[in-house]
Amino acid sequence: MITLPPDYRPSEDEDFMNPLQVEYFRQKLLKWRADLLKEADETLASLSEGGIHEADITDRASVETDRALELRTRDRARKLISKINQALLRVENGSYGYCEETGEPIGLKRLEARPIATLSIEAQERHERMEKIHRDD
Repeated sequence: MITLPPDYRPSEDEDFMNPLQVEYFRQKLLKWRADLLKEADETLASLSEGGIHEADITDRASVETDRALELRTRDRARKLISKINQALLRVENGSYGYCEETGEPIGLKRLEARPIATLSIEAQERHERMEKIHRDD
């Protein structure tokens, strides 16, 4: 097990995906997942508090709308947790940080911004161009 210095940030000066960088991103992914699960638990607790007790029909509709929005948000979070779990599997098998298409390093800045990224910026742009072309057909 690797212990990270408290102020550690991955640097372009280091070897890409060295043990410190791998541990840094592993901890980042684990914290992100824990935060999402905590929010999901809070939503579940709030939804299980009982039915809607608003007498006014407008208030009741507002509460229903809020609940529907919260459930959609939780569904997106559930999908994100799945992607985080996949990223953690890539950390474990040593493929984290490398593009699924090219095998090239994804890049630290991209991983900082989107730790679940599976494609390099170039591969992602190609993918999006292809989607646009096929969508326009």
